[in-house]
Amino acid sequence: MLNRRHIRIKVMQTLYALHQSNSDQIQVGEKFLNHSMDSIQELYLLMLTLLIEIRKKEEEYIEISQKKHLATYEERNPNKKFIENEVLELLSNSTSISNKVEERNMTYWQRKDHYVQLILDEVKASQLYKDYMKSTTRSFKEDQDFIVNLYTEIIAPNEKLYDFLEDTKLTWVDDMPVVNTLIQKQLRQFKNIEQAFFVPKVFKDSEDKDFAMDLYRRTVLNGAEFAKEYDGKTPNWDVERIAAIDIIILKMAICEMLRFSSIPVKVTINEYLELAKEYSTPKSSIFINGILDNISKELEAQDRLNKIGKGLL
Repeated sequence: MLNRRHIRIKVMQTLYALHQSNSDQIQVGEKFLNHSMDSIQELYLLMLTLLIEIRKKEEEYIEISQKKHLATYEERNPNKKFIENEVLELLSNSTSISNKVEERNMTYWQRKDHYVQLILDEVKASQLYKDYMKSTTRSFKEDQDFIVNLYTEIIAPNEKLYDFLEDTKLTWVDDMPVVNTLIQKQLRQFKNIEQAFFVPKVFKDSEDKDFAMDLYRRTVLNGAEFAKEYDGKTPNWDVERIAAIDIIILKMAICEMLRFSSIPVKVTINEYLELAKEYSTPKSSIFINGILDNISKELEAQDRLNKIGKGLL
């Protein structure tokens, strides 16, 4: 679920939070980092179960309408195509999803039921829904295409839902693109209703989890040492006025160069340049690129880049 770039973002956010709190307690940051990384699965489950909840809410509405004393013909004979959508059924019947939700004791949609209704109303008002319900064809492929488009066009870009998620957990703002991309990819990969669905793990493997903690700890513990590497290499910049986020990015990059022997220097520079572009100013990204390029050349000349494997420099 978490790729290396997103792990770097999580570490950067943790280091920035530690800086802002003026704390030097490494354990405080470790707890924050662990929680931040683990909570991406919670966001993933939250977005995925929203599909299950809107189906459930529509099913409840149909049942209540059918029992009305003066029910109309349409209410007595409803079009059940939406609630019988095979992709929604597949998700609703997934023990992997229900077990994880129970394990995490997730009750967001039960407590914030109006968001489920809000999304359902938007779905039913959409042309996408109207065209789907009018169609007389019934196939897994049609059901799948509809749910993929529903998620992409209605759920993922919903601003009210985005505001709710941001208010619930600030770190989810940066997790949303990763989670949305993953869910869309999974929805497209379904072959039939018999297919088993499994909730992905937070980390691809233990190596990625170790990378996150090692990067955080080594950057914190060796921060003063890493600062010496860029000291004197910023002639047009007052070190005291360099933004805190830029300092953190520089230290993390230097940490990777010196303490992670299996990561190529070019990969490190490119990754942190992308972080600077996304989280800092355009001028800062140019500045960081120049500094890291100079530092890498100096470290190589001094034979301090102990990289393992061919082409890692």
